[in-house]
Amino acid sequence: MFSRACSKCAGPSGEILHRFSRQCAAAKALRAGRDANLDDRTGAPLAVVDSGLVTYWKTAADSVYGASLLARPNSKTLLIVGSGIVADSLVGAYSALFPGLERILLLGRNPGKSRVLAGRRAHQKAAVETIEDLEAGVKQADIISTATMSKQPILDGKRIAPGTHVDLIGAFKADMREAKDALLTRAEIFVDSFDTTLGHIGELLIPLKKGTISQSDVRGDFYDLTQRATGRSAPDTITLFKNGGGAHLDLMIAKALSNWGS
Repeated sequence: MFSRACSKCAGPSGEILHRFSRQCAAAKALRAGRDANLDDRTGAPLAVVDSGLVTYWKTAADSVYGASLLARPNSKTLLIVGSGIVADSLVGAYSALFPGLERILLLGRNPGKSRVLAGRRAHQKAAVETIEDLEAGVKQADIISTATMSKQPILDGKRIAPGTHVDLIGAFKADMREAKDALLTRAEIFVDSFDTTLGHIGELLIPLKKGTISQSDVRGDFYDLTQRATGRSAPDTITLFKNGGGAHLDLMIAKALSNWGS
């Protein structure tokens, strides 16, 4: 069991990981987790929440909150690059916070998976479509959200239209990137937290080490966006948000889920 606490959030929580042998017929997954919410005064257990459910919502919540502060509110077209679980959660989350969306474009390495996801999300108010041309999708999009496992940058800043908001999710290790240097030097860069993004995720770590950008080019995090009125400087500015995640999000989402309907 791994414990963690956040004094500024909702009290301590723990994560319990279960590992099953491959021969265990009853195990639907080889690795399953549970988040245990504990009372911050007594340590008594308050709720146990499936870690998969926490992960499903925390990533989308982080990114869409960033978009609500940075993207143009009249955005009509969303491009999601990726077709996995995160992409699925992004369709729902962006639809909720940007009800004016008219089109959601899905592009993944496996077109079949993208079509399955589009079919599953056909009930959305916005038309959910699959595409196979990244450049064409980028040109149409008001918001671009990338949820890939790419180590090599895939988004070229030269192709992105003025005013676009770019939401980078996929990179989470030191050797991973989704945005090319040309995009970083064109965009106004923001992060969810300086602590979880600058020092260990390749998206910003690599260009910082190369001198492509400096730390002062990262204009702010959620604290700055909400408390210091930092944000998009003009309607035609390209904004870029790096989702770094973190255990604090697990804690907040687990608490929100455990309080659902109460």
